[in-house]
Amino acid sequence: MNHRPWRESFDIDGAKHGKTPIPTGTRVGNMLFSSGIMGADPATGELPAQVDAQVAFAFRNMDALLAAAGASLGDVGKMTVFVTDPSTRALVNREWLARFPDQHDRPARHTIVKELAGGMLVQLEIIAVIQSQGTAPGR
Repeated sequence: MNHRPWRESFDIDGAKHGKTPIPTGTRVGNMLFSSGIMGADPATGELPAQVDAQVAFAFRNMDALLAAAGASLGDVGKMTVFVTDPSTRALVNREWLARFPDQHDRPARHTIVKELAGGMLVQLEIIAVIQSQGTAPGR
C-alpha cells in the first residue's frame, strides 16, 4: 500500500474523471495540486455544449475542490487554463476577476490553447499552498 498519512485525495461531485482512477485533486501536507478541473455541471455530471457554461462550472468546481481540501482562493498560487479557442479567454477573465479582483493579490496564471478530450472547451489546473492548516483536514 502506498498511502501516506500526509496525503489525501479529493473527488468533486459532477467533476470526477469518469471511470479513471484519477482524483480531482490531492493535498500533500499544506500543498494542493489539482488534476484537470473540467466544466461539468456538478448537479448532473454533464458537460454543457456552451463554452460560457463550461467556464462557469469549471471555476465552481475549482471552488468546491478548494473547500473540500480546507483551502481558499487566497491559497491559490498558480493556475493553468487550457482552452480550445483563444476567444474563451474573455469568459475566463470574467470568472477570474470575480474571484481575484485585486491586481496586487492574484495567483500566477498561464493560458494554453490546445485540443481537449470529450467535448471539453476549458480545463483548469491549480496549485495552492494552504495557510489555514499544516496537515490535511481531519489529521
